Amino acid sequence: MMPEAIQSLLATLQQARYFEDAAEVVLRGMLKVVEEVLAASPYAKTGRLLRGMIYLRPDEAYRGLAVVDLSGGKTDNAGPLHASATAWRSLQEHRCAVSIDIATRTIQPHRSDAAHKVMPAPPESSEGFNSQESQQRFLGREATHVCVLPLRSWAGHLDGMVSLEASCPASMGRPFIWKDCEARLQLLSDVSAPYLTGLAPRTVKPTEVDEFLPVVGSAMGQMLPMLRMFAHGDETLLISGPTGAGKSRLARWCHQNSPRKQNPFEVLDLTTVPEELQNAEIFGWKKGAFTNAVRDTLGSVARAEGGTLFIDEIDKLSKKVQASLLYLLEERTYRPLGDDSKDRRANVRFIIGTNVDLRKAVEQGRFREDLYYRINVLPIKVPPLDERQDEIPLWAEYMVNRCFRERMPGGQARLAPEAQRRLSTSRWPGNLRQLDNIVRRSIMVAMTEQTRIGARDVSGLMLEERHIAEALGLDPEGAELSTVLKSMRTAALAFFHEARQRGAMDLDLADAFRGFVLGVASQQVGREEAMRLFGLDAAVKNRNHHRILRRELDRVLALYEALGSEPDSLVDQLKPESEP
Repeated sequence: MMPEAIQSLLATLQQARYFEDAAEVVLRGMLKVVEEVLAASPYAKTGRLLRGMIYLRPDEAYRGLAVVDLSGGKTDNAGPLHASATAWRSLQEHRCAVSIDIATRTIQPHRSDAAHKVMPAPPESSEGFNSQESQQRFLGREATHVCVLPLRSWAGHLDGMVSLEASCPASMGRPFIWKDCEARLQLLSDVSAPYLTGLAPRTVKPTEVDEFLPVVGSAMGQMLPMLRMFAHGDETLLISGPTGAGKSRLARWCHQNSPRKQNPFEVLDLTTVPEELQNAEIFGWKKGAFTNAVRDTLGSVARAEGGTLFIDEIDKLSKKVQASLLYLLEERTYRPLGDDSKDRRANVRFIIGTNVDLRKAVEQGRFREDLYYRINVLPIKVPPLDERQDEIPLWAEYMVNRCFRERMPGGQARLAPEAQRRLSTSRWPGNLRQLDNIVRRSIMVAMTEQTRIGARDVSGLMLEERHIAEALGLDPEGAELSTVLKSMRTAALAFFHEARQRGAMDLDLADAFRGFVLGVASQQVGREEAMRLFGLDAAVKNRNHHRILRRELDRVLALYEALGSEPDSLVDQLKPESEP
């Protein structure tokens, strides 16, 4: 590729505001390269380029997906246009581009020491080409040949992949043109990677919220376009995230935005199923299959027939039942316990939930590796509520009205601004579930207060900060201000009491807090590390930190003097090296 073309590409990428904008520019550049090579190849008349896709999945979870389809321009709702998880595993293993021949279901790395060797897809692969289901999915969108390239950071970390699809029946079972354009394609990928990984996805419009996902903040808004694509497919979706973060709600949203929405949505929470009953609960049983099996009973798979089965807390599944689930996911057939007839077909879309690191569970021998790859097809991560601060007041308002109307149909409840601020500055280790509990408890506190004062009209309710504070104080999970904020409030209260006792104090003396922070940190980790922790390492390198230390020392000494106290060892941490 000519330097002018690279410069033009970089200039365009520098103007891009969102991941999707940058991805379209890169994909169109790559597709143009492939079209040029195809036009000069023996397959110029029989082959055609179909589409290109870019997938961002740092830390094993999808963060962005963009598609350019040559038959219809940029595709906003691409449906099930998802790359194979086998291709992703191949990139992880070989760290180079790979070619996929859909007809022979083989993957060939482009690495020089593997160029002569065609590798069959691993049998334990999640969406590998060992299955006719995967093959038919690609052929169904006319793709006979696929090239997948790594999207690498400057440090060499695999942050995603680029997938290009072509249709050329005449080349099925024969080498296609991918290696002839690989060098130019990989150059484009490497040059573009910092822009693609550094730009945020475009957020959804507020109008896209609905009853199943009534609140969408900036973090979730960036994920929603990608999730909408995922929802249209039948591939297994793995939703990870902390307990109470909204995984089941997101799974239901995906079901409602899928072609299966008219059919059942079944939830199986494995924390509620004893290990010895897991097989029976999933697959069902025939009368007499075991003690107390007094009648035929459908399992969760049969109850979800035609729809979606959300299996939550998958890490609680026993190793024995993991093998049975693997067979179900691979063959899409099952047999209820005690049933001696032929296997039944499972027409079900599977969504899996977990709050643990399954990769680590595999390394520890607690989770089957083959099952991990089988469910890790479309992995996404739901961030904890503490990382979705903009959602807290919106979720609180939604929960307040929902809960109050359960008690008072037609009534209306609101949060006072101070109450909103108190909720927004609290920590939520229990996430949405804990926030909902606090809201319900606050409503009870407020309604009890109204009854106590003899209020006649309880159809309207205003939740004040005192109601939230009382509910937080009763919370067993300890939702409260972060440790730093709580300690600062305590220090401020102590400063206030000291000023009241003395009659007055100069507020500027509170500036000594900066010196206390730096001094305490220096005692814990040393002065240079403390400087680095608080963004002052440049001052140390430039030898400007003496002035900073002198200023903070003066402030601390002024506070000691005002309080009539003798300086202690903390003051020594703020003395510049040149001072005794």
